[in-house]
Parts: sequence; structure tokens; C-alpha cells
Amino acid sequence: MDYSNEKPLLAVISQGCAANFGDGEKIARVFAEDYRVVFGMPEEVTGDAEKPAAFVLNVCTVKGNSGALKLLREAISTAPEARLFITGCAPKDFREEVARISNKVTFTSLKELLQQGDNNPTKVILDPGVRSTIGKGIHQRNHFWIPSPLRGSRMTGVLRESPLVGIVNIEEGCLDACAYCSTRLVKGRLHSYPAADIVQQVKSLVADGCIEIQLTGQDCGCYGFDTGTNLAELVAQILDEVPGNYKMRLGMGNPRHMLRYTDALLKCFEDERVYKFIHLPVQSGSENILKAMNRKHSAQDYVDLAEAFNRIPQFTLSTDLIVGFPGESERDFQDTLAILEKTRPTVCNITRFVPRPNTPAFNMQGAVPDSIKHERSAALAEAFQRIAAENNSRWIGTTETVVIEKNGYRKGTYIARNAAYRPVAITSEAPLQPGERFTVTITAAEPFALIGKRA
Repeated sequence: MDYSNEKPLLAVISQGCAANFGDGEKIARVFAEDYRVVFGMPEEVTGDAEKPAAFVLNVCTVKGNSGALKLLREAISTAPEARLFITGCAPKDFREEVARISNKVTFTSLKELLQQGDNNPTKVILDPGVRSTIGKGIHQRNHFWIPSPLRGSRMTGVLRESPLVGIVNIEEGCLDACAYCSTRLVKGRLHSYPAADIVQQVKSLVADGCIEIQLTGQDCGCYGFDTGTNLAELVAQILDEVPGNYKMRLGMGNPRHMLRYTDALLKCFEDERVYKFIHLPVQSGSENILKAMNRKHSAQDYVDLAEAFNRIPQFTLSTDLIVGFPGESERDFQDTLAILEKTRPTVCNITRFVPRPNTPAFNMQGAVPDSIKHERSAALAEAFQRIAAENNSRWIGTTETVVIEKNGYRKGTYIARNAAYRPVAITSEAPLQPGERFTVTITAAEPFALIGKRA
């Protein structure tokens, strides 16, 4: 194919949480006027062999640097001459490792990418013959950067990874100082975005055809604590002011913050437009380890919240657990296993502790041997998968409306979502399109998915 008369190709690749993917979409919109932007490795997305002129790698290092470094090496291998830009969670130790791989990487940020003026660092991304319009149409207000089309009453064709999913970053930073976390070193303290701007963005995304709205941030649980509001009030405002046939998924919230407005938040789930899903990261069931982690909530705080949400019929509780934190004894681990059994989450992210430089946990005494970390994570995974399979089996025999999300791995298979944000795998001889809604009967269940048949 002849690309001589087309804009140069730029690949935006995001890793990690929904908040990072939301930032990646904003980054893509910055370059859309001067570049043909794709999300992901170009050959995987387009099936074509054209090499990108530039990569923006929007990385995640919360579980260590290896995944982000692997992505960098893949980009260099795919297009050795491409310009390389890295954004996202890129702490000092990661930058040092990058420098040992390549001296051609420019580190930047969403804030820098949206700055206007002659000192805009992103201008170096452009070829000499390409007219720079980066920064045009970007409105900055209280550090809440939304491309101008998102701020109007109607927008069409705004660049997103999925045309049906609108990712809305509601805050940046957090109010905690967890001993193991390097993300806060990059993102800083909590900054909540104005509710009016968020509502307008959701309204515009729904008008543009989004049927799923993801509210996201580093810690949605403390949204509004710096502006006199909270997540429950924001969700209620969106539901009141944005009509339409869409569903909202709420982002991760630390337990100690959600305890301040639990009843109001529970009321939000009475509206069918809110997925019956919550992500409450407990990290450990041991009070000793929670204190060492500087988590600021107790194991019982999490149990109280989990039990409140689990009282909602067919609800999906999600949590995170870290094994092998410094000083974790066998008794501490058994407490973690016990809290898993007691609260019975259907989604659980299990991580073996990795010391992050420049965090308090990096120099803590009492390192747990890797062999024990592996044993404990395997035991947790086994218990969790049993619990998840039992939870999912409650759906067998039910009939419900689902929406197609994407193609499955095998030909003729598709992944849909139900009202509790559970993935439903279905088979169809006739092609199905993302966004289609229809009724299915759940015929089987596995730890990570439901199996459905069109009713």
C-alpha cells in the first residue's frame, strides 16, 4: 500500500488500570489531527505492515517494571526508527532502566502533552514537514483537560479505544501513603475534577453512542473529599442529569473512604444504569500487615463493606490481595485466606509482593522468600477460583439481557456483559456486533466467566 499521501502513523499503547487507558485516549486525541492514531501495535490492529512514525507508551509499573520494559523492547523491535515517548506511571527507577535500553526515549505526561505554546515538548514528535496543531482545541480548567468536543452538548466520532465505552477520569492522585506503592510518587495528592465537567462529559459520551461509562481514577473512593462532595453524590448527579440507555461502572475505591458514605452509595445501585459491581482492595486480612502497609483501614472495615454490598442480589465484589509483604507470617497469611473465604469475592487480583525503589517497603526487614510467596499465592488462587466458580454457579438457569462486548478467542464465540459486569461467553453462528443486546440463559459457569445460550 502507498502511504505517501497519508498522515504518519502513531501508535498509542496503554497498560494497567482504566484510569491509564482514559489518559491514553486523551493523548490519542491530542495527536489525531496530525497523525493516523491506532491503539495497540499497528500490525495487530490493522493487519498491515506499515511501521509507525512514533509510539506513545502509556505504561503501568504498579506490579514492577518488567511489563513496561517488555513493551518498550517490542516497540523498538517493531519500528527501530520510530520516535519513542513514554507516559503514565514512570517512577525514577523505571526511567533509569529505560535509559540502559535506549537513549532515544522522551518522557512526558498528559499535562505536558496538553500544554500550548512554543515550549510544548510534544512538538519534537512531529516530522519537519508536518504542521503542528497539538494543543489546539484543548481547554484547561482546574487541571481537568478535556478536548473541546467533549465539552459541547453533542460530539460525534471522538477517538476512543472502543466506540461504545466512555472512560471518564474523575480524579487524579490519592489521600493515602501505602508503604508499597510507587504510583503515588508519580500521581501525587488527590485532585478531584469538577462534577459539572464530569456530568457534561458523560452526557456527551452517551450522546455519541457510548453504552458503558467507566468512572475511574487512582482512588475513586476519595473523589470529592477535596471539594466537599463524594462519589455517591457524583453518581447520583449523573443519574439525575444524564438520561439514556447506558450503564456505569464505578472505579476502585479504598475501603476507609467508602465507609464515609456507604448508605448513599448502596442507594446508587438501585438504579439499573449502575453495574452491580464494586472494587474494594483489602490487600491483606492481617491487621499486623495492614498496619505495616500503612493501609489505614482494618480487616473488619473491609468485611463490613463487603457484607453490605454482598446483600445486593447477584452482586460482583472485586478485591486485591498481596502475599509475601515483608514480615508476613504464616498466621498473617491464614488471616488473609480467612478474609477471602468470609467475603467471597467473585473477582480477585492476587499479587506477589515486589519491592519498589523509593517506597518505605523497599527497605523493610523480614523479606519473605520467593518460594513461600509462590506457595501462598497458589493457595490463594486455588481458594479464590473455587469461590468464584461457586458464586458464578448461582447464575445457572437464570435468563437475562446481556450486551456484546467483543469477539471471543475462538471463531463464532463472543463475550458479553451482564448487569453485574460478569463476562458471559456465548456461541453464535450468525455474526454479532459489539453493542448488540439480547436475552441469554446461563447454562454453565466457570471461575472467570458465565456460559450463556441465546434464549
